[in-house]
Amino acid sequence: MKLSDTFLPSAGVVGLLPMVTYFMLVVAMYAFLATFLFTSMTRSTVRSEYRISYVISAMMSAVMGFSYFLIQSAYQDVLAELTTLTDAGNRQVLIRESYNLLSSFRYMGWAVTVPLLLLQTTFVTNRAVKETRKPLTIMLLASVFMILASYIGVQQLGFDHEIQTGPKLIWGVLSLIGYVVVGTSLRRGWTHIVGSATSEAQWAYRLMASSIVTVLGIYQVGYWLTLLPIDFNWIQIVVSIADLVGIIGATLVLYWIARKEA
Repeated sequence: MKLSDTFLPSAGVVGLLPMVTYFMLVVAMYAFLATFLFTSMTRSTVRSEYRISYVISAMMSAVMGFSYFLIQSAYQDVLAELTTLTDAGNRQVLIRESYNLLSSFRYMGWAVTVPLLLLQTTFVTNRAVKETRKPLTIMLLASVFMILASYIGVQQLGFDHEIQTGPKLIWGVLSLIGYVVVGTSLRRGWTHIVGSATSEAQWAYRLMASSIVTVLGIYQVGYWLTLLPIDFNWIQIVVSIADLVGIIGATLVLYWIARKEA
């Protein structure tokens, strides 16, 4: 029996980058679990007008924590398979093909967390529902369309699991349109929604909206980078960091202004 059959393989067997990737996936899972526990335990310490946004943070953390549990579990199988391959080219083929499965889990999680992030960012202004209904509806629909189009694009594979460039480009452009709509709506929200909010709420909206645009932009870049001959482990690492910044960062901003005003 090989150690890799029971335990995780070492970097000497599968390479340093795959092990760093696995490290990031597990750390992200733990971080989302910790965030879920933090928001659950401190919910009563924030002002009542921020409680809904705080609950949203807990929901996002739970969803992404479970998503990363699935991702790291699947990646363990990738590591085990890597131990059976000695050719560098075959290893890259495995990493490229497995990335599509791992991405599926991410897009399923994003289909829930991205709309929730937009809800949270809008709710932090504490404006009346009638004032935010239209721009929020547009953002939510655009975000779901963006994630769904990207997910369909990731599934554009041939029988041999090779990426079908043409169809993936088409779905990527459609997803990019959704991204532009979300970013434009967030910018307009600053003008039409946030104007009469408190200074702390304005600061929080600006920071959270900027974070969303940046994180979603990283998702978009990761999508397009899969068309290039690079090691997809780099995409895994960067996207994992973006997930952490997007959700945990929003939670910390929300907690800070809720406690500051208390």
